[in-house]
Amino acid sequence: MDEAMETVLLLAAIPQDLRDVLAGVYDLARLPDTSDGPPTGCRIAVTISMAGADAAVMDRLPGLCLIACQGAGLDRIDLAAAAARGIAVSHTPDVLTEDTADFAIALLYGTARKVVLADRFVRDGRWSRERMVPSTRLHGKCAGIVGLGRIGEAVARRAAGIGMAVSYTGPRPKPNLPYTFVPSVQDLAERSDVLILACPGGEATHHLVGADILSRLGPGGFLINIARGTVVQEAALLEALEEKRIAGAGLDVFAAEPELDPRFLPLENVVLAPHYASLTHETRAAMIGRLLGDIAAFRAGTPFHDAAAAFRHLAR
Repeated sequence: MDEAMETVLLLAAIPQDLRDVLAGVYDLARLPDTSDGPPTGCRIAVTISMAGADAAVMDRLPGLCLIACQGAGLDRIDLAAAAARGIAVSHTPDVLTEDTADFAIALLYGTARKVVLADRFVRDGRWSRERMVPSTRLHGKCAGIVGLGRIGEAVARRAAGIGMAVSYTGPRPKPNLPYTFVPSVQDLAERSDVLILACPGGEATHHLVGADILSRLGPGGFLINIARGTVVQEAALLEALEEKRIAGAGLDVFAAEPELDPRFLPLENVVLAPHYASLTHETRAAMIGRLLGDIAAFRAGTPFHDAAAAFRHLAR
């Protein structure tokens, strides 16, 4: 088969750089917004983590054999449905680890050390007539990490490197790592000065952080979220920020993106980012390369990581 002639179906609006590279190799088509006349002949579809692919989409595409996802998160892809239909699922989990971890620390400095607020303070001409409020030292503080997977572990290394004591919670302890395991999120929040969310999204973590966890974090504590917006109960977080029941938050993800709750905008104790943690030149190139490589491997019949097959194996 001539590679340039195979059609790849786009299940979502994908970034322009990825679209341009795909268009140089494949014919691209979009899935219609309605179920009328679906392009059933496509074997390969491309999506992004924030859009995913559900069982209804798969049912519209009986010829589908591969869903290639740009991004690490799989919580919006129905892996059970894909596995049941024999559809392979690839994604790009490893290439964004270090940049996402960097951004978690950047958000931490932006909030606790008030780097973003200081920038606005100078730009608004306030320096000549006011003094900024003090910020919070990070050295010697406790960083609690929820989810010590690839990204969580990379965050832990950085937090330890700036002199923080690191504790974590997750499904199980990791005795090979030099950090303190805490069995529950509740206990972790109570002992932490900073609670950093690096866990997967999905039903298991939906609204994991609500009013109780924020209360345990307390008025001197900071929340950093580089996981998924669904992990946090936003109404409770907004109340905690407005009433200063926590010291601040650094957020790269939200319950609704890009239409975040407007109550966040006037708050000076929160740093907001547009789901930007992995968006570097280096990670973009690596993600695109990984996705193209997985598609090529599928077409050639050579091995690649199939998350649906892994799900099927675990479900046995």
